[in-house]
Amino acid sequence: MIEIKNKEEIQKLREANKIVSLTLDFLEQNTKEGMSLKELSDMADEFILKQGAKPSFKGLYGFKGSICTSLNSVCIHGVPDDTRLKEGDILGLDVGTFKDGFYGDAARTIAIGKISKKDEDLIACAKDALYYAIDIIRADMRFKELSKAIEDFILKRGFVPLKGYCGHGIGSKPHCEPEIPNYLEAGVNSKSGEKIKNGMVFCVEPMICQKDGTPIHLDGNWNVASKDGLNTAHYEHCLAIINSKAEILSSSHPL
Repeated sequence: MIEIKNKEEIQKLREANKIVSLTLDFLEQNTKEGMSLKELSDMADEFILKQGAKPSFKGLYGFKGSICTSLNSVCIHGVPDDTRLKEGDILGLDVGTFKDGFYGDAARTIAIGKISKKDEDLIACAKDALYYAIDIIRADMRFKELSKAIEDFILKRGFVPLKGYCGHGIGSKPHCEPEIPNYLEAGVNSKSGEKIKNGMVFCVEPMICQKDGTPIHLDGNWNVASKDGLNTAHYEHCLAIINSKAEILSSSHPL
């Protein structure tokens, strides 16, 4: 059952997600070559607490870190450690918050200094796929239609979606229905399944691989990478369906 949120609940989600966006802005502005992933996680923890929220990823499902720091070939769920950033790296930053009973969640991939043209294109694909999805979302569209549209966009750019992972509903829980993959399973009709409705709140998050979207886990249950071992990218926003269109909640400057 996909929850329909009322105006008060959406406002609380907006407040939690604004802190996510402010944290991502802070991290993007202050992430430098030579810093460790753990230092970034600690910085984010302190920043989120100062905003009156809690870092919701800390301890979630046993995760060790306040944010996900996914470096180069790691696409999602990167565990902060003592690895230090260097020129040419690309880094996925995924931030979650909890405030007044509701969760926020968003992500972006950033460049550390000068990066390759291929990595620039990779990051652009993740970001552009996200904003393309936001632009086309309408009430009465089926979630499977959205998944198919995101997959088509990614493939046209010459990349592939990470398999086995998806966007998700969010509210008083960090993850709930619906699941929103960035691809359509083979043999599934895009005109089937649940429709998008006003009052729904969910996260869309394109996860982009270069050649093979088969996921592998590095160093345990976290650090999800692509089987091809190449660099990856990830972007995410939390959205509310208001007046039949998607409104970005995870923005410090709402459109």
